[in-house]
Amino acid sequence: MSEVYDSRACRLGEGPLWHPLRRQLFWFDILEARLLTQTDDGPHEWTFPELVSAAGWLSEGVLLIASETQLFTFDLDTGVREHIAPLEADNPVTRSNDGRADPMGGFWIGTMGKKEEKGAGAIYRYYKGELRQLYGGITVSNSICFAPGGRLVYWSDTVTQKIMKTPLDADGWPAGEAEVFVDLSAEGLYPDGSVVDSEGALWNAQWGAGRVVRYLPDGSPDRVIEVGGEKSTCPAFGGEGLRTLYVTTACGGMTKDGKQGVTYMDPAGVAGLPEPQVIL
Repeated sequence: MSEVYDSRACRLGEGPLWHPLRRQLFWFDILEARLLTQTDDGPHEWTFPELVSAAGWLSEGVLLIASETQLFTFDLDTGVREHIAPLEADNPVTRSNDGRADPMGGFWIGTMGKKEEKGAGAIYRYYKGELRQLYGGITVSNSICFAPGGRLVYWSDTVTQKIMKTPLDADGWPAGEAEVFVDLSAEGLYPDGSVVDSEGALWNAQWGAGRVVRYLPDGSPDRVIEVGGEKSTCPAFGGEGLRTLYVTTACGGMTKDGKQGVTYMDPAGVAGLPEPQVIL
């Protein structure tokens, strides 16, 4: 069983990001509009005026953050925020959810209904000043991550119980039809967040199952890491040599027993990939 990395219970822990320059893990509690981290000085957190869910890094001190209405930069030292682009700002039904930077410097972000309204969300890519919708009719956007080299993206609409894959062109835009990578419906499982390691395998957190499963590039399952939080939400690689797997969880609607909603860590046995820098 995984070890607890941070014992603060999140209603909906999500979006773990290992900042390669700061050597520091950041993650979100979406429903409490919080960004959390740990340093040698102890735990730290910031609260925002609207829901926040995912981030990429722009520099050592600045993150790009997705909220329910926008993409904005956030200076970790001063707290200064700067609006970059609206994100379904005129739609009060939706909020941001899963997101990650691609190797070309783009930032992918999914949206979803705040009450999981069917088909209310979408998946977007922000790249060099343009926010473009790539997939619509998404109920719960998740699993956005990239194969080494950036020519393949994985993504999911959790309610379909499938993780999809789409080839990308040299600029990181979709260059073909989406195909099924893993179908979890026969097992009754629901894919949440994912990340890809240095060997090209995908690690998927499975909502309600309290675990992360590693899938090889051909889609076959390779290993399982159990975590104490039943609602496992998203993995991230970090630590020395990027060989530690961090996993966020959620405690919404559950008893806070010290296991639900906390953030876990586990030796991965394989190195991850450094998160790419977002290029505005």
